[in-house]
Amino acid sequence: MIETYKVTVLGLGAMGLPMATRLASRLAVHGFDIAEPRLKLAEEAGVQTFASAREAVQDTDALLLAVRNSEQLGDVLFGESGVASALKPGAVVILTSTVGTEVIPGTVARLAEFGVALVDAPLSGGPKRAGVGDLLIVVGAEPAALESARPVLELLASTLTVVGDRPGDGQALKTVNQLLCGIHIAAAAEAMALADALGLDQAKTLAALEAGAAGSFMLSNRGPRILEAYSEEGAEVLSRLDIFVKDMGIVGKATRAAGLAAPVAAAAEQLYLLGQAQGLAAEDDSAVIKVIAPTKRTL
Repeated sequence: MIETYKVTVLGLGAMGLPMATRLASRLAVHGFDIAEPRLKLAEEAGVQTFASAREAVQDTDALLLAVRNSEQLGDVLFGESGVASALKPGAVVILTSTVGTEVIPGTVARLAEFGVALVDAPLSGGPKRAGVGDLLIVVGAEPAALESARPVLELLASTLTVVGDRPGDGQALKTVNQLLCGIHIAAAAEAMALADALGLDQAKTLAALEAGAAGSFMLSNRGPRILEAYSEEGAEVLSRLDIFVKDMGIVGKATRAAGLAAPVAAAAEQLYLLGQAQGLAAEDDSAVIKVIAPTKRTL
């Protein structure tokens, strides 16, 4: 264990806890969450927990953040109980969330006032992959900040791609990634809805598609969950539908700012927005098939 290196994980939820658990296998980890049961689970995994976020970040080398959106990022760092001023000079904030590029310059400038650097490191994967260090992480950071964050990033990532030396570069690449992922999920749902409408066995259709040129990672990953969407309990929620409401919104802002037409991404965004409006926000994103086909025809 690298006991001299300390990292704080704020938020011990679906992603935060497995990341903290993974990090605790080699590093000294501090953790905080407002939910007492999550604190107990973290303690069982070897994480030292604290009564407040500001206490948890004191004297740590890195702060790992997985926030919901840019507003929550600002609140956690600079709000009334924000932790930025409690971080020691020389520490780094590792931002693992997809928040878009717009908020990054201001965040970098405000953290610099405290002698703290931002490592822009949005990730892809899920709780299971986080727990075994099998995440895809793309990074934009100044070289010195990146080196400070490496003990954390290398434990969490099976694929670590440094895309640039500026915070914001990681967000830019993740925006491109989410454009494709959002479209692929919507397209997979549309294809499975068509298979059902044509009277085909969806499971057999999925297997055939995966074996041919139409196959893709997202089809194989989301396909089985799409087939579970109509069941009474629905698919296991591994990625909420409203995450893609946020992410496709970020994609839309980026394409408009670049003066770039993105009609396919725009169409996919509307499906996620419709799903949210229909009460599917907290369901797995595979539930987008129910926007296209509210009921299953073939039983």
